[in-house]
Amino acid sequence: MKPIRSAPKAIIIEDGRLLALKMRDAEGSWYMLPGGGQQIGETLHEALRRECREELGVDVEIGRLCFVRDYIGRNHEFADEDGDAHQVECMFDCRIIDHAGLGDGSETDPGQVGVEWLPVETLEQYRLYPKALRPLIRRMDADPLPVYMGDVN
Repeated sequence: MKPIRSAPKAIIIEDGRLLALKMRDAEGSWYMLPGGGQQIGETLHEALRRECREELGVDVEIGRLCFVRDYIGRNHEFADEDGDAHQVECMFDCRIIDHAGLGDGSETDPGQVGVEWLPVETLEQYRLYPKALRPLIRRMDADPLPVYMGDVN
C-alpha cells in the first residue's frame, strides 16, 4: 500500500459559483477542487498556494478550514485504478487575490482540460468529486465548520 498522502484543496466561491478544475476521462467531463499533494517540508498552506498557481495560474488567500475528507481507494468506485490509495484532504475557504492569469496554470493535472465556474445551486448536475461535497458546499455559511466528511467519494 502507498503511504497516506496529504492534500490541501481550495474552495473558491464567487457570485454563487464554485471554481473547479475541469477534467476529462472516457465518460466525459468531470470536476474537482483545485489543490493536491503536499510535498515534504511544505505546510498545508504552502502546498495549497503552490497547487493553485500550478493548476489555476493565480495566487489565493487561504481562509478557514471547512472540510476534512479521507479517501481510501479500495472502498470506492475507482478501486480498480487506485485501490492502494489513501488520501487525506483538508479543504479551505479561499479567495483569488488577482484574477489575471486565471486558467493559465503552469503544471496542470493529467486529464485537466481547463477550469470552470459551476453554479453552487445546481452542483448535483455536475460530476463533481467528492460527490458528498455537493450538498455541503451549499450549506457552508449556515453550518458550523469544520466538518469531517469521513471516507467518501
